[in-house]
Formats: sequence, structure tokens, C-alpha cells
Amino acid sequence: MKDYDRIVLWLDYFNSKLSRGEGRRVPLNVAVSSPTLDELLESVNRLGFEAEAVKAKHPKRSYVESGYVSVKKVRGKNVVLKEVSRMLGLVRGMKRQKE
Repeated sequence: MKDYDRIVLWLDYFNSKLSRGEGRRVPLNVAVSSPTLDELLESVNRLGFEAEAVKAKHPKRSYVESGYVSVKKVRGKNVVLKEVSRMLGLVRGMKRQKE
């Protein structure tokens, strides 16, 4: 049953290797290459959202294992997508600095 109080953020929304037709929802300049569920969950948590991570297959790419994070709805989906995509880039950068 659909929960109207939550927003679903698929990994594919932020993947720079995908076209808009394949499921990317953010501009290329803020998208990252092959994001992981852990990175997405960390980004959402750093922004202060209540989040639940789920491994699943995106409907447009059912042949590839993916996942999504469900967050409590506090703002519009596009606003949340932009905030999370910026934070995802920062999380990816910090992860590379540690390595």
C-alpha cells in the first residue's frame, strides 16, 4: 500500500551514467557515477531526514540490482532531490579523501 507521507528516492535518480529516459532525475552536474545505497543513506541522514533503505530493482531497469531510500515528506520531492544530490556529491568527495 502506498504511503503518501513518504518520498522514495531511487539510486537511479542520482546516477550520472544513466540518461533521463533511463531514470536519472537530477542534472548531470550534480549527479554521481554509480552511487551506492550506503552513500545515499548517509546523505539523507546528514540532511536530517528520517530514512529507511531498501534493496530493490528500479522499474525502468528491472535487470539491475538497485535500491531506494524512503524519507518522511517535509518538502516537495524536487526540492529534496536537489538537496540530496548536492549532499551525495559531498559524501562521495569525503569518502575519496579518506581512501
